[in-house]
Amino acid sequence: MTRKICILLGVLIVFVSFLYVPQAQTQDKKWKKTITLPNGDKILDMNGEWDALVENYGVHAGSGSYPQIEKITQTGSSFVAIRMITDPHHPVIGSQSLEGELDKSGIKKVTIFKTIGPEEAKGQISEDGNKIIIDDGESCKLTLTRK
Repeated sequence: MTRKICILLGVLIVFVSFLYVPQAQTQDKKWKKTITLPNGDKILDMNGEWDALVENYGVHAGSGSYPQIEKITQTGSSFVAIRMITDPHHPVIGSQSLEGELDKSGIKKVTIFKTIGPEEAKGQISEDGNKIIIDDGESCKLTLTRK
């Protein structure tokens, strides 16, 4: 009797685990704006203006936090962002702030252009694609929100 219960319990566990696999696959990215690449991959469409909050921390904490507006232009999977307003560290409108590359899972690579030079960073895209967080892991974090 105990053996039959163990076998039944094992079958039930296997059955339940198969139910969770398709559910996990359906919770894929639900970006509202996408572009389909020639290879068939759907990536986030980042084109347009984004409100940005630049937060300096660590060794650059003294530089504070400030707002910015970024205009992103995307060509295929590559993107470039330029500053649309001046800020305490970038007095020239139109200077490049970001460049990077996307893939179907999100941001593949991104570079932040700071006063001291370019810095590799990591980027995360929200599930709906309207918020992006880019952080160099040492001193600068940008939070972009689609306008």
